[in-house]
Amino acid sequence: MSDLTQLGVKPIRDGVASGEFTAREVAEAFNAAVADAAELNAFIVTTPDHALAAADAVDAQRAKGEQLGAMGGVPIGMKDLFCTDGVQTTAASHILEGFVPRYESTVSGKLWNAGAGMLGKLNLDQFAMGSSNETSHFGNVVSPWRRAGGANTDMSPGGSSGGSSAAVAARIAPAATGTDTGGSIRQPSAFAGITGIKPTYGRCSRWGVVAFASSLDQAGPMARSVEDCAIMLGAMAGFDPKDATSLEMDVPDWEAALDADLKGKRIGIPREYRMDGTDQAILASWERGKEWLRDAGAEIVDISLPHTKYALPAYYIIAPAEASSNLARYDGVRYGLRDLPDGAGLQDMYAATREDGFGDEVKRRVLIGTYVLSAGFYDAYYTQAQKVRALVAKDFEAAWAHCDAILAPTTPTASFPLGENSDDPLAMYLNDVFAVPASLAGLPAMSVPAMLNPDGLPLGLQIIGKPFDEQGVLNAGLAIEQRAGFAAQPEKWW
Repeated sequence: MSDLTQLGVKPIRDGVASGEFTAREVAEAFNAAVADAAELNAFIVTTPDHALAAADAVDAQRAKGEQLGAMGGVPIGMKDLFCTDGVQTTAASHILEGFVPRYESTVSGKLWNAGAGMLGKLNLDQFAMGSSNETSHFGNVVSPWRRAGGANTDMSPGGSSGGSSAAVAARIAPAATGTDTGGSIRQPSAFAGITGIKPTYGRCSRWGVVAFASSLDQAGPMARSVEDCAIMLGAMAGFDPKDATSLEMDVPDWEAALDADLKGKRIGIPREYRMDGTDQAILASWERGKEWLRDAGAEIVDISLPHTKYALPAYYIIAPAEASSNLARYDGVRYGLRDLPDGAGLQDMYAATREDGFGDEVKRRVLIGTYVLSAGFYDAYYTQAQKVRALVAKDFEAAWAHCDAILAPTTPTASFPLGENSDDPLAMYLNDVFAVPASLAGLPAMSVPAMLNPDGLPLGLQIIGKPFDEQGVLNAGLAIEQRAGFAAQPEKWW
């Protein structure tokens, strides 16, 4: 039997359904791969028993001749931002270390109902705040990729979903969940040479997902191919009455409707995304992407998104403001860490708990958020940022009169060594410069691997689509995937 860990979602699901191999054999193979990859630090908690129990349930279903779910027999990694009943959920923070929910997030519950099993809870930037996976209380995630030429420098897997990207790229999980607030699915997918899609805001329920910025957070799949993402997104999405921002819309069969023929489609190229300082290899991949989409039948048109340059500063006002509100619930009273110095009063307990429980980046964003929401600065910062957000969204609305989707780079650079930007928050924030506009507008967007740069590191291309048009995004992504023929994977060193 071939190495089962080399298979993605669709071949595993179809192989289990046809009887080519059992779901238990798949789960055992991936459990072993996870145990063998501890050096990557991709998982905070491993749950081999959960993966085996889910696999046995799928095998029993098949033995009875029952129809298997869309994810039947596929073990996945679960980002440790999704609450999982009976399994520790920490958001990679000390303040939630040891917290074991007695309920299941809507998204993870849908995946288990579709036949998926859980390999474990994946590491991330603390409370999803970061672009390099260096802010976790449980240590850095290390990318399985290394620069060409024998260098053994530890590289960033991107963030915040760095555990997810590392696990999928290293073939220790066929797919994983991610969340995207300002690029946290797309940027790590680009860094790791995998595929990831952020759906339209509201497609996937936020209920049971630890909140960062509630008007931006959105769950999505990270996998090895566009088709695998389409399958997994279909299992994750759907209306949830427990989430006030959930879209009350039917979930299309994105897998069945996949089509790489783009005849009659127009793909917009935003002139504002050609920014000074962008890596030349990134620009070369962008040009290659245009050629691939033309070959698929699309017409390439120039468009303008004039407020792009204001998107990143607006995001870093809005997201921290919402974070400061969301994280106020972590006070040491109801759950999680409680730090109670001798003779301390209530305010002292709050201060000590938060000082010990939150990392530096989380504190930085909470302070920024609290500042921009304060009485003297609310109108000057937060109100203005919301106006900019509306203008960014209007730019996209105007662009749809000229194009059906937008092609852009996913990131301004390839992966960088861990520690290279950790002392410069502004340099780190610039990683999100191409991803943030779609997040502010709530649009579906995905990253597809395009090529390797001269250092042998992956580069991703980003497709941004109209609201609710995940199908158009997936189809354009499929056209790129087929023509790029990206089959590179990291050489095993761990």
